Amino acid sequence: MKEALLIIDVQNDYFEGGACQLHEPQKAEAKIIKLIEESRSIGRPVIYVKHINPDSEDFFNEGTYGCEISERIKPLPSDIVINKYCPNSFLGTELNDCLRSLGVEKLIVCGMMTHMCVDTTVRAAMDHGYEVTLVADACATKDIEINGEVIPAETVQKTYIASLAGVFAEIV
Repeated sequence: MKEALLIIDVQNDYFEGGACQLHEPQKAEAKIIKLIEESRSIGRPVIYVKHINPDSEDFFNEGTYGCEISERIKPLPSDIVINKYCPNSFLGTELNDCLRSLGVEKLIVCGMMTHMCVDTTVRAAMDHGYEVTLVADACATKDIEINGEVIPAETVQKTYIASLAGVFAEIV
């Protein structure tokens, strides 16, 4: 079964000093670096998804440093970069066509934010017929708030990973 590594939204705004800093993104990025190295060594395609907010948003503003993919995992010319404009990496993008043209049946998924774009993309991948392995420690999220209550990033991470386990993805 042909696999591809799908790296979602590892962009500067999620790191220290960025407009939407996540909880320990550097730890997830260190794992992503290893996944990239492994993928390249075995010839597994590496596909980057880059989120762009076309309207004036708080982060990922087109043309800004914050919107750029982290230099530490910079794509090679042989890698594929797909721009997206909403949380679902498949919606309104060429991702599915790209994967089909490569013969990919299984995705190794990692990236940022677990509770938004990673979750949405993993669920959509099932709708498109892909098998998914989600690398939990290669994902990062942040504290979220609802009704004045702050839910810590560690709890958000565990909850979203657990909700994807089994039906939507194999968790490693």
